[in-house]
Amino acid sequence: MKAIVLRGFGGVQNLEYSKLPLPEISDNEVLIKVKAFSINPVDIKTRLGKGQASRLKEFNPIILGWDVSGTVTDIGRSVTSFKVGDDVFGMVNFPGHGKAYAEYVAAPELHLSLKPAAVSHEDAAGASLAAMTAWQILKEKVRINPGDKVLIHSAAGGVGHYAVQMAKHLGAYVIATSSAGNKNFVLDLGASEHIDYEKQLFENEVKDVDFVLDSIGGDYIDRSLKLMKPGGIIISIPSGASESVKEKAGLKGMTGDTFRVQSDGKNMKEIAELLEKGIVRSHISKVFSFDEIQAAHQQIESGKTKGKIVVSF
Repeated sequence: MKAIVLRGFGGVQNLEYSKLPLPEISDNEVLIKVKAFSINPVDIKTRLGKGQASRLKEFNPIILGWDVSGTVTDIGRSVTSFKVGDDVFGMVNFPGHGKAYAEYVAAPELHLSLKPAAVSHEDAAGASLAAMTAWQILKEKVRINPGDKVLIHSAAGGVGHYAVQMAKHLGAYVIATSSAGNKNFVLDLGASEHIDYEKQLFENEVKDVDFVLDSIGGDYIDRSLKLMKPGGIIISIPSGASESVKEKAGLKGMTGDTFRVQSDGKNMKEIAELLEKGIVRSHISKVFSFDEIQAAHQQIESGKTKGKIVVSF
């Protein structure tokens, strides 16, 4: 099969095309012929030697990626949820070795969902790690309630654009930060207010916020704490923010934490239902071909991607 392997941590030139044997599947796995996979910031961090690099450094070869959508071509003898020919999607083995940058992927049954027929493989691949991150935070970790005032930073990004839609669905009043150019985009997603982070100090624009979803870190943590109500919650996604966000929030009588998404088929099925009903949609800003992996990585690395980037076979 065709695959993209990482020949040492570093620049995009270390992503190399290779021919590898088909993956072997265990009793609880299915073999997926991949139609599309998506790229996330964690892919870039891992390629550079951060992110999931410590978990993957002993593997040879290393195949990046966790988000896949495709068709089942074989099933393990213990698999009961899927059959050959089913179209499925999901976030595979995160955190761990997902091996999504390949023509075929072995995936645990419990990490997948059936793909809704009306949803493209590209849209489904996009709605995996990023959508799962937003859903697990809003629905399970924080448990957003109707009427909560929610501030979502980088609302036009991968996690952000799903979080806006999901928070709105859960009944929250959603405030979104983005550039002026993405104002209409985030309002169309369901945000009630927009703040242009380039021209406005968001901490001066809103107050009494129940929950902040921060995907930037740094001084965004300190600034966000100024607008939260007593007992409010802030979740900061960037790695390395754990102790600072917990300590800073605690000193102000608030709760701060970080979050790392986990593969979960139940959540994947919930996201599939949201997609099928049109409650959540993926915005795919560009679809790259398999032989454009370096350009796809460079686009994510730019930090200026609206929605998601997908690679299609």
